[in-house]
Amino acid sequence: MKNHFFNTNNIHSVDFIQGRSGEYRAIVKVKAGFMTIVDDLGIQCKWESGARWKSALSVFKSFKKGALQTIEFKAEGSENWLTVFARSGNKVKLMDEQMFMTMQVGDINQDWSNTNLYSQTNYALAGAKTWADLAFALNESKEAVAA
Repeated sequence: MKNHFFNTNNIHSVDFIQGRSGEYRAIVKVKAGFMTIVDDLGIQCKWESGARWKSALSVFKSFKKGALQTIEFKAEGSENWLTVFARSGNKVKLMDEQMFMTMQVGDINQDWSNTNLYSQTNYALAGAKTWADLAFALNESKEAVAA
């Protein structure tokens, strides 16, 4: 069954991650104004703790306001980098379904409230009441969980 999420701002969705393991890298704008690629150094250096970025959402949360431009994903066993998040100015152009399904209201309200990710309509459709609630996917009510 296909994951269901609310996307009232019609951000283009892709389904590249599909729960697979892999590497992530980010394209960010530095203070000097140019773009650069940031690789997950945890994988490259083989730190004991393993990869620093376990998901696209962890990459999303790693950068200061306005820096992150693109997130790319390379699945294990593949040599191809696929774009799973992209923005241009204040508009998010595309986002992977896994990010839609796991992103919380606080992830957006913290640094992304001036973009099209911010949507009170989405929050209401998802039943979000706090920053810890999912922003795009349906939040189960406590009554439904207890039943």
